[in-house]
Amino acid sequence: MYQIPVNTGRPYSVLVRRGILQNTWQEIENIKSYQAVCIVTDDKVAPLYLDTVMGTIPSSVRVEHYAIPHGESSKNGENFFRLQEFFASCKLTRSDLIIALGGGVVGDLAGFAASCYLRGIDFVQIPTTLLAQVDSSVGGKTAVDLPQGKNLVGSFYQPVLVLCDPDTLTTLTPDIFQDGMAEVIKYACIWDASLAEKIQAADDPEVLEAVIARCIEIKAEVVAQDEFDNGVRMLLNFGHTIGHAVEQHYHYETYTHGQGVAIGMYTITRISEELGLTKPGTADTIRSLLEQYSLPLTDSISTRDIIELSLVDKKSRDGGIHLILLEEMGKAQARFYPRQDLEEFFLVRDRLSW
Repeated sequence: MYQIPVNTGRPYSVLVRRGILQNTWQEIENIKSYQAVCIVTDDKVAPLYLDTVMGTIPSSVRVEHYAIPHGESSKNGENFFRLQEFFASCKLTRSDLIIALGGGVVGDLAGFAASCYLRGIDFVQIPTTLLAQVDSSVGGKTAVDLPQGKNLVGSFYQPVLVLCDPDTLTTLTPDIFQDGMAEVIKYACIWDASLAEKIQAADDPEVLEAVIARCIEIKAEVVAQDEFDNGVRMLLNFGHTIGHAVEQHYHYETYTHGQGVAIGMYTITRISEELGLTKPGTADTIRSLLEQYSLPLTDSISTRDIIELSLVDKKSRDGGIHLILLEEMGKAQARFYPRQDLEEFFLVRDRLSW
């Protein structure tokens, strides 16, 4: 088993082991005892894993559960308040526990709800998608979307424990697994170029488990240095500015998050190479990795729409935005672009051959 410490203001561990779902409550009780728990999941994950998790909880503990419709469209204010009302109807107290069982949408929504209910109630992340295991379940970012943009209302709220069971990935459809590989590729781009070789062998369960653990180690290291996203943690947003713009442009109906990030990573690296900011050939390396997992490289969204949507991104500041650019594979930097410079940067896209 991999045990990865996350040294934030409220430290916790991420446990990575195949089959750990069968020991859910034992692992939770190793850190703290609870008298009541509410499991938040979605309508796809519930039939697969809810009974397994509930089966580990002793009869002395009161168990409630709530399933939301699957998909990004559920990560909204309406479901947030429905969850708050459900917690209250269950008479949960600050000595009780919320478990987020599912992918990134469930984790973001349940985590944000936990951060606000009674001004904060403990929660545990049990991510069941690759994307959630390597990224969204670690680091304490919780949020819901607004019509104006993704993750615009949220909080930094750390879980008390994260349990990652790679066996849950065996029930993912190929496109959802590929979605998560986009975030894995991101870590190779910004931090550890040697991951690229392991990515090519990730169909081996043991290699995949090691890759998941390595990605979490990287995120834990970054978050420990910058819990509130004001410095080095911004590097984790590589590909996300364009990615979020593409997702929002199509109302979250055409591309998954990972597909948006894939388009964002490749597009921004093509631009930065053209401007001499990135080592030549870096975009080709990214392209090769993305193509291995059938991830998209580009889209017909207009550059003007990318610019406008980028400026309502949560990372925008002082009339501009920090763009995350690669110097080469494994080495990234954040550069601030005021609006005028941002437009000039993105307009380079229109003169490239795609």
